[in-house]
Amino acid sequence: MNFLAHIFLSFGDKEISIGNFIADSIRGNKYTHLPATIQKGIILHREIDTFTDAHPIHKKSSKRLHPTQGHYSGVVIDVFYDHFLAKNWAQYSEEPLETFVVRFYSLLHDYYDILPVPTQKLIPYMIKDNWLLNYAHIEGIDSVLKGLYRRTGKRSNMDKAVYDLRQDYDLFESEFHHFFKDLSIFSLHKFKDL
Repeated sequence: MNFLAHIFLSFGDKEISIGNFIADSIRGNKYTHLPATIQKGIILHREIDTFTDAHPIHKKSSKRLHPTQGHYSGVVIDVFYDHFLAKNWAQYSEEPLETFVVRFYSLLHDYYDILPVPTQKLIPYMIKDNWLLNYAHIEGIDSVLKGLYRRTGKRSNMDKAVYDLRQDYDLFESEFHHFFKDLSIFSLHKFKDL
C-alpha cells in the first residue's frame, strides 16, 4: 500500500503512524535507535506490505497491469488503491479526510528531527502539493505516478498508468474494496499484537 493506507492503518496512534510512514526509508534493522512505538510502526508497515504482496486480489490487480507496467505494476496498484481509499474515505473513517491529512502533516513537523533524511526531503513537496488529499482525484494520482516515473530515471511507464486506471476503473475499485476489508482486519490484529 502507499502512504495514505499505511497512515490510516496505524489506527490513530501517533508514533505508529510515523513508523508506518517512514518504513520504506529504513533498511534492515537500522531503526533500533528510534522510540519503541515508532519501531512498532515500522514492523507494522512491513507486515502490511507482506500481506498485500501475497493477497490474491492485489496480485490479480497487479497482473492486469503487467503488459504496460511490468515489474512496477505492484507499485502502481498501491497508488491506485490509495486513490480509492481517498475517494471513498467516508466509507472507512468518520473523520473527514481533510482533517486527517492536516493532523498528519502537523505530526510530521512534530517528529521532523528524527525522520530519515530522505523522508525529510520528501515532506515539503508532499505538503505543498497536498498529496494525501489529492489522492482522491485522478489528477492527483497522475501527478504522483509521474513523480515516481521521474524517480525511476524514466525507466518505467508509470507516467502513463492513469490510462490503465481509467480503462478498468470500476474493476480496480471493486477489487480495492474487497482487498481493503481483508487488509483492515489483518492490520488491526497485527496492531493489537505489537
